[in-house]
Amino acid sequence: MSSVALYALVILYLALLFLVAHTAEKKKSKMWVNNPYIYALSLAVYCTAWTYYGSIGVAANEGLDYLPIYIGPVIVIPAWIYINKKILQISRVNKVSSIADFISLRYGNSRSFGAIITLVCIFGIIPYIGLQIKAISETFHLVTQTPISKNIFSDNATMVVLLLALFSSYYGTRYVDASEKRLGIISTVALESLLKLIFLVVLGIFVTYFAFDGVSDIYAKASIFPDFKEKNTFNGLEGSFNWMILCLISASAIFLLPRQFHTTIIENRQEKHLKTAIWFFPLYMLIFTLFVFPIAWGGRILFNGQDVNPEFYSILIPQYFDNQLITVLVFLGGLSSSISMVIISSITLSIMLSNNLIIPYGWLDRLKSDHEEKNTKTIMNIRKVSIFILIVTAFIFYKFFILKNSLYSVGLISFVIISQLGPSFFGAIFWRRGSYRGAVAGLIAGLIVCYFGLIIPQYYFSYNQEIKGFIRNVYDWFSFFDIPYLSNISEVFFWSILLNISLFSIISLSRKGDYRERNFAEIYIDIDKYIQNHENAFVWRGRAYVSDIRNILVKFLGEKKTEQALRIFNLKYNIDTRTETADARFIKFSENLLSGRIGTASAKILIEGVTQEDKISLTEVLKILEESKENISLNKKLTEQSRELRQLSDELRSANENLIIKDRQKDDFLDAVAHELRTPITAIRSVGEILADDDEMPPELKKEFLNNIVTESDRLNEIINDILYLDKLEHGEIALNIRPNNIIETYQKALNPISPLIHQKKIHLSEVDLLTNPIFEYDEARLIQVFQNILGNALKFAEEQGTIQAKFQEKNANLVINIFNTGRKIPEEDLELIFDKFYQSKNQNLRKPSGSGLGLAICKKIMEAQNGTIGAENNELGVTFTLQLRTQTSKNNENDFNSG
Repeated sequence: MSSVALYALVILYLALLFLVAHTAEKKKSKMWVNNPYIYALSLAVYCTAWTYYGSIGVAANEGLDYLPIYIGPVIVIPAWIYINKKILQISRVNKVSSIADFISLRYGNSRSFGAIITLVCIFGIIPYIGLQIKAISETFHLVTQTPISKNIFSDNATMVVLLLALFSSYYGTRYVDASEKRLGIISTVALESLLKLIFLVVLGIFVTYFAFDGVSDIYAKASIFPDFKEKNTFNGLEGSFNWMILCLISASAIFLLPRQFHTTIIENRQEKHLKTAIWFFPLYMLIFTLFVFPIAWGGRILFNGQDVNPEFYSILIPQYFDNQLITVLVFLGGLSSSISMVIISSITLSIMLSNNLIIPYGWLDRLKSDHEEKNTKTIMNIRKVSIFILIVTAFIFYKFFILKNSLYSVGLISFVIISQLGPSFFGAIFWRRGSYRGAVAGLIAGLIVCYFGLIIPQYYFSYNQEIKGFIRNVYDWFSFFDIPYLSNISEVFFWSILLNISLFSIISLSRKGDYRERNFAEIYIDIDKYIQNHENAFVWRGRAYVSDIRNILVKFLGEKKTEQALRIFNLKYNIDTRTETADARFIKFSENLLSGRIGTASAKILIEGVTQEDKISLTEVLKILEESKENISLNKKLTEQSRELRQLSDELRSANENLIIKDRQKDDFLDAVAHELRTPITAIRSVGEILADDDEMPPELKKEFLNNIVTESDRLNEIINDILYLDKLEHGEIALNIRPNNIIETYQKALNPISPLIHQKKIHLSEVDLLTNPIFEYDEARLIQVFQNILGNALKFAEEQGTIQAKFQEKNANLVINIFNTGRKIPEEDLELIFDKFYQSKNQNLRKPSGSGLGLAICKKIMEAQNGTIGAENNELGVTFTLQLRTQTSKNNENDFNSG
């Protein structure tokens, strides 16, 4: 493939990444913002060109030594929920923007320690970025089949690196607050993680099933090699120890690499996303390693005896078969692996460089005298230039120092250097006694061992094989530290970490840290106790004025954001806006506001410049913190009790409201019953008085009046019977006669007495029978009563030429009967209440039968007594009443009613 065509493809690919980043930033839809899979995929920035290409080279040259790089992170993944949840909470309440801020804040918010950590990360990661550029450059020349030029300006890959630097500089510095979530960048990294996995799987399938006849074929042909068995075994105790140490190195890297800290902690939007990551990330790693063995040994078979770099078998194999499509896809996968690492690493290093080195040691005084707009522009420009310089420096480093080194060796050395942050990092969240002096001494001692044992031999002796003199003699003097069964990498890691931990522990135990260190130690270790009121846990005593601190905030946040922040603080702690003096809570709150922009150390320096802090003894700090713990604990208990009381109060209020409603319903019911009773009594009295006063009344008229008396007496008797019947139902005094009956015939028995009235109103009657067997067990007389009540309602409220339809079916071991009628609907608020015996709707158009409204209440009790239910719902044309009965009911014919 020509260089121009590959250039064009790279530019198109970068344009796609730019489009994804722009879309994610602009739309901010749920797909991008709160997607746990986007978060989990972004963690795969761990899989760089070293794992994409380098692990294949290691599998071909060293055998199983590539596996610990994947196994180490997977081993510690289950601990993420606990460890990273703790780190997330600490980082959020303190506005931490990098691993340098996180560690240095714990040890007294030390500016010098933050600077040291930044330098360690820069010197450890620059070669690692150079490794990615090496992979991009060499695979670019491999695909285009052009020679690698030692001249930076004439090298074809230089343009790719410059494009990458410009992309990172632009999209990595969109927010002045470094603790802000970079949605565009993370979405891009997630896409790249997905693509590199897909392309690697495509390559693996191609090699395994197209270049060869499956894994068994590759295994059979590879086993012929004399070193096959040796390379694919643990090699006894020596191999086991090396494996264990390599697993420790990679396990620490998943926490300590600046890019991993950034994606895992800074870019995390919700703690619950960690739950997705703990299974998704190991699965991703498993799939990533699935085809490493077939590709590595497939390459050994195809290129046996040829002078080729095994790390690039993934490019060479498809080229061997003249498959340009697979070749380009693999190149793009490697490009994705490299680009995502370079972007995230350069962004995190630029934040650390600006917040922990450039601003606190050079630009802070200048920023204090400028206004917010200019300060924002200055900070962003510092980071843009830092990103560009870091990537260009890594490119130069690649050209002059790691051109001859393997990807694997360079990556592993970076891991060992970064692992020196481990004791101070984990000590920060688990050990109260850890001190600044111990952490610094241990870190520097560990780095000296690393540079003496790894950096000088790797990047100096490799270019000066014949060097003599003092340096060689020094190495000979320390030869007694050699451990025969450990590799050089494992040996240096062992001694460096041992010395690091030893000095950290001994110095911390022998010399206590100052009060500020102990203050943050308590906050870090007991963060779950302080998470809600972390400002209260900050110990500070002295004189400070709100106006002075406000002036500092305005210079970095602007007038509007400062006012908003102060309003939130005053509301949170119920502070009068006219308060002039600042307390410890406001000091901590102000430092947090500045931390994202200029780093925790610089924020501390700025606030210290306008306040006068009194020194506090360690004993006083511990006493204050203990009181704070007690107050927080007491406050938590009071909050819980207040919540319980509020809940109890709500329940009582609700119960009281229900009682009031019931009482009102009872009164309404009694009024309705009194009215219904008064009507026939009044009629009987009136007719009786007429008969008594008129002795000469014609016999026909007298007979009509007597008939009226009988009719009204019957009506009065019916009302009284209904009331008594409902009372017996409620008290279980009516026995059921449950036996097998035909439900269709029962319905017809209920329908027959009122069917003439239905036909008179020209209402269309229909039945839908979906039953396979109509025989069910129930009390037929009671069910006829229910049917007639519902049908009576339907007749009353269906319009002329309307419809009444009954539908019978069996669902989930229940007999379901739907009786539908067109016409007036039931108000939505009354649907659940119409079956209440005391209920009378405020809506005068409520569907209810004539009388006191007891019919539906009786229907409900009858259905409940037979383990059934009754309900009503509106639809487009009218109302549907639904009855449900269990298909298997009690066969005891003497079952009694139970209320409810």
